[in-house]
Amino acid sequence: MTRTGQTTDLTATGRPDGDGSRAGRPNADSSHTGRPGTDGRRTSHPDEDGPLTGRPDTQGRGTDRSALALPPLDLDRLPDVARGLADRAAEHDRDASFPTEGIALVHEAGLLTATVAPRYGGPGAGLFDTVRILRALGAGDPAVALVTAMTLFVHAGEARNPSWPAAGYAEFLTEAATRPALVNALRVEPELGSPVRGGLPATTARRDGDHWVLTGRKIYSTGAVGLSRMLVYARTDEDPVRVGSFLVRGDSPGLSIEPTWDHVGLRASRSDDVLLDGVRVPVDEVVGLTEARAAAPGARQDAAAGAWNALGLTALYLGVADAARDWLIGFLHERVPTGLGAALATLPRFETAVGEIESALTGAAVLVESLAARVDAGDPDAPAQAGIAKVLGTRAAIGAVEQALQLTGNHGLTRANPLQRHYRDVLCSRVHTPQDDAVVTAVGRAALDHHRPTAVKGT
Repeated sequence: MTRTGQTTDLTATGRPDGDGSRAGRPNADSSHTGRPGTDGRRTSHPDEDGPLTGRPDTQGRGTDRSALALPPLDLDRLPDVARGLADRAAEHDRDASFPTEGIALVHEAGLLTATVAPRYGGPGAGLFDTVRILRALGAGDPAVALVTAMTLFVHAGEARNPSWPAAGYAEFLTEAATRPALVNALRVEPELGSPVRGGLPATTARRDGDHWVLTGRKIYSTGAVGLSRMLVYARTDEDPVRVGSFLVRGDSPGLSIEPTWDHVGLRASRSDDVLLDGVRVPVDEVVGLTEARAAAPGARQDAAAGAWNALGLTALYLGVADAARDWLIGFLHERVPTGLGAALATLPRFETAVGEIESALTGAAVLVESLAARVDAGDPDAPAQAGIAKVLGTRAAIGAVEQALQLTGNHGLTRANPLQRHYRDVLCSRVHTPQDDAVVTAVGRAALDHHRPTAVKGT
């Protein structure tokens, strides 16, 4: 299925002319997309003042206009792209080198900009298509898939709720039309850890005239060496304190990258430290600046963003397990012990084991894809179940690779074979938000309250 690229006129506000339709997309009521509607188009017109844009019309202001043609999204190229990534994955894992050529393959197939909204000239891929993309890329090289995921999630967030400075997003998309343009949200710090569990960042933004001046350190910054833009989570030095994500260019003076990433898994993701020493950011290039108490863990969060993160990353690691399964099946067909005189694949023991692996991965994939389709369709209950899907899906992925290791013994743990790499990579699934303990504790608390016997309710 090839999706045609769109050439649109962008003003400095980043809004295109045209009808905002998703060119080449299948009907949105089909089982393939899981999206509502009958013709695959949004019901709002992009020039209407409404929820589609969230911005007033700015046509006729005399701003400069330039043509934007993002790479066409071609999902039919996914298998070839995944194979291309797999060809270099072992090398990048061994060297912990950033997979620049892999990112280029993803860009050329239109995958890196798949979630850019139609009003900005993109194909507007939803979560269902995104989990398909990330699962395929995860099977090829999960480091490339993770870097890609971060960019896809940012574009998807801007499609749902435009929050970037309009000119800044238009500039970023102009770059993305000609070369890979990566972006990631940098939130984790040495003392704070992840802000998901509460606390204020140590990274500070000090107002200096028409700029913010940022100072601090971010750790585990996925794809740091390749990022064109960084959404740096920081606190202001005001009273009251505000927090927000400041738009920092990867080549900003005062920004440096410290090569601290020496990980067991996803080594090529280059999730290094980013140091900010007096980095200047124009005063209007900040997203979501709000009082710190409004950003606390108990405050209302973007449920859709959480669902995209949970389901998208789960799909990525299911892709890692897919690659492990495929290698296992090849090994079982090729391995012919002298005493047996036949391939291991002919033994009932291995048939049963492979059946268990396949059943677990299929069940997890069905859960992830069905929830993704429900999120796309606007089901209000679906995002709340995404964390459960991550727990079950990543456990299935880890279990599948562990079982493959048990079946192959020393062969699976030999560095010359990829299974040991798949195992190291799939273990990283436990690190991402939402983490298992937070999900199951919340689910357990809710279940204990909901199913409490009538006699003890209210006590």
